[in-house]
Amino acid sequence: MKDAKVIEMEEVTIRFSGDSGDGMQLTGTLFSDTSALLGNDISTFPDYPSEIRAPQGTVGGVSGFQVQFGQKQVNTPGDFAHVLIAMNPAAVKANAKFINPGGTIIYDSDSFTEKNLKKANFATDDPFVELNLEDYFKIPVPVSSLTKESLKDFGLDNKSVLRSKNMFALGLVCWMFNRPLNYIEEFISNKFAKKPVVVDANIKVLHDGFNYGMTMQHMTPSYIVHPANIENGTYRNVNGNHATAWGLLAAAEKSGLELFIGSYPITPATDILSALSERKDLGVKSFQAEDEIAGITSAIGAAFAGDLAVTTTSGPGLALKSEAIGLAVMAELPLVIVNVQRGGPSTGLPTKTEQSDLLQALYGRNGESPVVVLAASTPSDCFWYAFKAAKIALERMVPVILLTDGFLGNGTEPWKITKMSELPSITPRIAKDAASFKAYKRDSETLARDWAIPGMPGFEHRIGGLEKNETGTVNHDPDNHQANTEIRENKVQRVVDMIPDLEMCGDGDGNVLVVGWGGTYGHLISAVKELRQEGKNVSLPHFNYIKPLPKNTEEVFAKFKKIIVCELNMGQFAGYLRDKMPGFEYHQYNKVKGLPFTVKELKQSISNLLED
Repeated sequence: MKDAKVIEMEEVTIRFSGDSGDGMQLTGTLFSDTSALLGNDISTFPDYPSEIRAPQGTVGGVSGFQVQFGQKQVNTPGDFAHVLIAMNPAAVKANAKFINPGGTIIYDSDSFTEKNLKKANFATDDPFVELNLEDYFKIPVPVSSLTKESLKDFGLDNKSVLRSKNMFALGLVCWMFNRPLNYIEEFISNKFAKKPVVVDANIKVLHDGFNYGMTMQHMTPSYIVHPANIENGTYRNVNGNHATAWGLLAAAEKSGLELFIGSYPITPATDILSALSERKDLGVKSFQAEDEIAGITSAIGAAFAGDLAVTTTSGPGLALKSEAIGLAVMAELPLVIVNVQRGGPSTGLPTKTEQSDLLQALYGRNGESPVVVLAASTPSDCFWYAFKAAKIALERMVPVILLTDGFLGNGTEPWKITKMSELPSITPRIAKDAASFKAYKRDSETLARDWAIPGMPGFEHRIGGLEKNETGTVNHDPDNHQANTEIRENKVQRVVDMIPDLEMCGDGDGNVLVVGWGGTYGHLISAVKELRQEGKNVSLPHFNYIKPLPKNTEEVFAKFKKIIVCELNMGQFAGYLRDKMPGFEYHQYNKVKGLPFTVKELKQSISNLLED
């Protein structure tokens, strides 16, 4: 046999795709974790079907997992896949437009039957011609039959055997990209420790897939992606939901308070509740409520009782929580509301990403009801913004809404584990002087009131949803309401002294300023860096602090000829900027497909503006 061809690459994007029951999420996760352990920088994008029980073999039931890994900094899971692993015809159809021109498609040839082609709504018996994929490198692999052959002596039923075919595909891809199998073997051994036959079967199939790669060297080269040159430290692969949970845990420890979470399960936010419910060893009190309203009101009760109180949700749930958020505003209690955004309206696209809730977070309550609004940028920095949201809430006695999204919540990247000593202090505004205490007496600098917790002798008081005067007595006097309304807004605006100025990627002045917020950061920073390398005069300030805006926002905007706001909605942040930062012309690039941006489309839109 001639020597196998080995190709070195700086970065590679792989997409695993198949039916929901084909184990593509697990396959992608294991491959990603293996790559991270090898020292590659990675970014992942799990893409779940919106239908929970879509018919098997249909495009609506396709589940995907995309990972980009490389030897340099990776900010996105990649626009288009270099390699697609397709377990059935529907997976090819669903992902044809997400493959790099000339890319490689490895598919389970056993599944390309007349029945499955019909389920995927192909009109002919050649899906690759029908999808104009003739120029792509296609590798048919009889994954199903090879898996059956591998496990013929294990005494397993046919259904159990075919559950292992994802391990065959994983072994094959690990061979192609020189990934070792030891981490995957350890994971399988631990996950199925009580079922030795399942452990043995999956490890056998994994190795058989790897060995099959060695025998098909004439069909495809193998690839080497060297480790990234990253800062020394202890890293772990983390998704945004777990990073959010850990940021809240760190804030509880720094503040010296117990953490309470009251939430109702909702996609894609449920993992935060699940992760925190497992940490009773750290004093976490978790309550899975019967609905969204019970979730937030239980958290408000916990805030009144002196806990770091949190509630989590996604778009429709935030709408249901709106009245209770207004109560927290009037009672001036510290509360963190985490909203992992998804496609809407109504039930919308429950497993797809969107930046659709910004205006709801800013204005979605009755009356003048101001809250602080933050937005995380990457899966790992969900940790920091969850911590910062808690710090602001506890030190300024305000509700804080933290916006993440499905892309961040489910996506993963390596995170350098933060030491508690590296985090800033959190000092809750606990009342100290009973003689001078009044329920709504203000600190002159921050306008925050003190936090008197039930059971503290001498601090008995009343707060609640009715307008009150400084002592906590109900007061509907027009002048009192006007004054308190202004105080509540000014208190939120004074949080600006806790947030940093905008930082710039690129020059401080120039032709085009690209503006984004939240989870679009990775794609925007990649697009701007590539354009700058091509000699284009563009810069990016990315927003994590929405209300209040950073102090230098107007100063930054004034130094550029054109501003383009890019967001995954119809222009909510652009409209907000027109209100808060008038005097500038805001161009827009918007996308509402339930998918993140691609770097390619951003570069094209920004280049068009440069040429106008």
